[in-house]
Formats: sequence, C-alpha cells, structure tokens
Amino acid sequence: MTVVIVHLGAGNTASVQFALERLGADVVVTSEASVIADAERVVLPGVGAAGYAMEQMAALGLVKVIKAFERPLIGLCLGQQLLFAESEENGGATMLGFIPGRVTRMPVRDDLPVPHMGWSQLRSLADDPILDGVKEGDYAYFVHSFVCPDTASTIACADYGAEVPAMVRTGNRWGCQFHPERSAKAGARILQNFLELPA
Repeated sequence: MTVVIVHLGAGNTASVQFALERLGADVVVTSEASVIADAERVVLPGVGAAGYAMEQMAALGLVKVIKAFERPLIGLCLGQQLLFAESEENGGATMLGFIPGRVTRMPVRDDLPVPHMGWSQLRSLADDPILDGVKEGDYAYFVHSFVCPDTASTIACADYGAEVPAMVRTGNRWGCQFHPERSAKAGARILQNFLELPA
C-alpha cells in the first residue's frame, strides 16, 4: 500500500509518516503533482494557517490535482478544514470546497481556552468504514483554534463546550479535526481503516 503525504512546507508530516509506516504502509512525502495524482491514497496534513496552505497548493499546482483525486483522501487537523468551502482565518480564505460551509474561530471562554489542546472523547459516531472498531467515548488528541461547521458530512463529534465536528466525510474524502497519529489506539485504528478502504 503506497500512501502519499502532501508536503506543503509546513505541517506534521514526519509524525504522520511514522504512524502510517508502523501500520505497514509505504509512504511518500511529496509536493509533486504527478506523484499525488497517481497515488493509491492521499493524506493532506496540516498545521498552520488555511490561507497559507491554499497559497502553497496553488503555487505548486496541486489544487486541481487534489480536487480531481478519486481514490481515498484524508485531511488531518487543518487538512480537515481545507475540505470546506472557506475559512474566516486571517480575514478569509477560499478552500477546496468539497463540503459547503465556513470554518470559524472557536469562541473564547474563561473555562475553555483556545486553542482546544488535549484529549477529548469522540461522540455521535456514524456507521462509516473509517470508524470500524472505534467506540463511543474513545479519546482523540486535538490541537486547533478553528472549528468546522456541523453539516450532513459530520461523522463524529467531540464536546468542547459545544459539539465540535471531529470527523467528516464526503464521497471518497474524509477528515479528522484531531491528530490520529497522536491519538493512541483509536487514532491507529482510524489510520488502519483508511489504509484498508476500497479504492
């Protein structure tokens, strides 16, 4: 199984690569459009700003490639947010548009610091192959300041003062707002399930 991790110049590529390799995947980290287009699986990781990530994708000629990719793709953390239409980050950013809606900054509360950083339980799990073997209440590790809108694409939630879409799906594209590579057994199971999805 060959998995391509999209390299945008920033992000958690090394930890994602090691997690996938532990599961037996052959991993390529690249920003080459032709390699991404031919991949069996694509991982879109992300740490940082949505606008910067989209600018990098555009500069590398990857936006059309990723939009046209028909095999399984998963976005991690910022990578999940990039699946949506737009973000209010830094005055607004147009994103990949697979899922309608606007990513917004998490509201600041005295009892709930932003960013949301740490372990939260997964709730309201949908019947989806990427969640096979993941149980209601399993913990995942989050680090984020922006939150995706809750849409028909939400397949799992977490509670951080309100329900936060923790995972999404549209067609052959999935997203994890949390970091599965840091999320112990539940995260490893999600990544294993991703590797086993039918192409």
